[in-house]
Amino acid sequence: MIYTGKSLTVSLLDDGFAELVFDAEGSVNKFDRQTVGELDEATQVLKSRDDIKGVLVRSNKSTFIVGADITEFTELFAKDDEEVLSWVAKTAQVFDRFEDLPFPTVAAINGFALGGGCEMTLACDMRVADTTASIGLPEVKLGLMPGFGGTVRLPRVIGSDNALEWMTTGKDRKGQQALNEGAVDAVVAPEALKEAALSMLKDAASGSLNWEKRRDQKKAPLQLNKNEAAMSFSTAAAMVAAKAGKHYPAPHMMVETVKNASGMDRDGALKLENEGFVKLAKTDAAKAQIGIFLSDQLVKSKGKKQAKAATKENKLNAVLGAGIMGGGIAYQAAVKGQPVVMKDISTDALDLGLKEASKILSKGMERGKVDAKKMASTLNNITPTLDYNAMKDADLVIEAVVENAKVKASVLQETEKTVADDAIICSNTSTISINQLAKNLDKPERFVGMHFFNPVHKMPLVEIIRGEKTSDDTVNAVVAAALKMGKTPIVVNDCPGFLVNRVLFPYFAGFSKLVLDGADFVAVDKVMEKTFGWPMGPAYLLDVVGMDTADHAAGVMAEGIPERMQKIGNDPVSLQYRAERLGQKNGKGFYEYGTDKRGRPTKNASDDTYALLKEHVSDSKDFDKDEIIARLMVPMANEAIRCLEEGIVGSASEADMALLYGLGFPPFRGGVFRWIETIGLANFVEMADKYAHLGPIYQVTDGVRQMAADGKSYFA
Repeated sequence: MIYTGKSLTVSLLDDGFAELVFDAEGSVNKFDRQTVGELDEATQVLKSRDDIKGVLVRSNKSTFIVGADITEFTELFAKDDEEVLSWVAKTAQVFDRFEDLPFPTVAAINGFALGGGCEMTLACDMRVADTTASIGLPEVKLGLMPGFGGTVRLPRVIGSDNALEWMTTGKDRKGQQALNEGAVDAVVAPEALKEAALSMLKDAASGSLNWEKRRDQKKAPLQLNKNEAAMSFSTAAAMVAAKAGKHYPAPHMMVETVKNASGMDRDGALKLENEGFVKLAKTDAAKAQIGIFLSDQLVKSKGKKQAKAATKENKLNAVLGAGIMGGGIAYQAAVKGQPVVMKDISTDALDLGLKEASKILSKGMERGKVDAKKMASTLNNITPTLDYNAMKDADLVIEAVVENAKVKASVLQETEKTVADDAIICSNTSTISINQLAKNLDKPERFVGMHFFNPVHKMPLVEIIRGEKTSDDTVNAVVAAALKMGKTPIVVNDCPGFLVNRVLFPYFAGFSKLVLDGADFVAVDKVMEKTFGWPMGPAYLLDVVGMDTADHAAGVMAEGIPERMQKIGNDPVSLQYRAERLGQKNGKGFYEYGTDKRGRPTKNASDDTYALLKEHVSDSKDFDKDEIIARLMVPMANEAIRCLEEGIVGSASEADMALLYGLGFPPFRGGVFRWIETIGLANFVEMADKYAHLGPIYQVTDGVRQMAADGKSYFA
């Protein structure tokens, strides 16, 4: 052993070769400050030896290197620009010094080589991957760009077009695809990886492979003539503008950096990369997206702990109600290899549920993501039935019948009589109190809410709602079941609307008040989509939800929280519901839905809706973007704060992830609490106070007012 650190070691092999092995103390290798420091020390040791012909770089774990240690970023990025620039430049220079070793280097890549891990392989002269490898630069998902030479080396290895596609999308490549694009030099079976990489290293040292030419290419300007460069970078800029839009600066910065550095050598190009990295590190988008990553890690960690604590194994699921939701839930269990009984009271309903599952699978086949075998096995996992007794052996029953408390109570009572004493019973209700439904059951401790979002197969979130009498064992088992279905479970306590719908309906109320005050719903949608970043504006979202569903849920919320959520007498939603304008369900809502001559869907603002609302709304008025955003988002934020203060949700991080995964909250804003923090708590309170006269949903709690005064954070 010629170097020993906590994260890596260097030892001599036979015939004058050395191997640098990453093997951190934790479960994975990552580039934290300690590892970077040790890599630099190991490089100095290697450089000082005159008996080494080449270095093999590999991992002793099931993955190569998963990337940089994100947990160090939040503290680091809070420092001034010069400090951040100094850090990233010094770190990048460690990779340069390794690249400049006076002998060939080969990376043996297994498992994930992402971010800094990918950049480490690029600092090597050659790369061999095994069939488990996934290689990529996903920094864009954190609102950042590569900072350790990725934007410099990758374009010079695989060409600027391919490199920009890698970096601006953040998608990783399996070994064979990386080989096809020139990012690696060979792909072998896992058991042959070390031997193959060592063989390549020996060929390089003997002169059979021209490693020096490869290295020179990485350190030289890009080989593009003027026309090629103009075409390449203009195409990349247009693609980024179309896909990423204006809210995500990272992919735009990557294109600009690679373009401006294309005529420079390594040192000049790396300087531009470092400067671009610092600019991005200081953006609100990066703070938000890094916040999402850390919150996601917290939610996943919490879920795994709860699932690990589960004492009951779930072998058979049952779904009651075979409509769109029931069929979607049945599909989700079945596609993950779990048998599921789907029960309804009519053959037509069962056919609808199976049709929903088939439709999802058929679309997957059209996109090449599902083959005939997968389709058959998924459908075979679903057993449709009209008989309650068919689910008597189910370990977990999910009730997904119509959103009506009396109907649900009846179905749940019948279910309890049928299933085993230790079977867990869940309700896929979106607003009805779990405590209220539990009153109809003999064993409320085994009853819990399990709220899926539509469409089930696309929406990652499952809200798990703990009632007053729900046991920990029940919650843990349902968390485990949700994870097995491939969902992200977040546990909340019972209240009207739970978490997601409780914060959504004040947002809808803010929208309704704005329309009644003379705002054009099309203009409001445009601001909330284009400026704030929601995937749908409130009018469009209400059309998708359905006026009947929205009106019913608003009634439940009004009954449960009358002090803030009383229904508005002439609410545009209720007016349309009474006029049998249900939104997309019947093609008539705020917008009219149809198809054009080519059969493509159309959506146009409805003249009939304008006419219907005319006698109820004030004279037409233009509201500026800031006021529209404030009047919709302050009620949502206030209700989220109340949910946190009342203990409905465990943390700001969990609330943010719930809205991100359940509602599509704009990722570049990081979630509702991250949005509040980005504005600044004091500024948020001032904004809310400006509209406090509009009613209780705009009035902040004493808690947030005190936090603002004390300069505290929801993420401390």
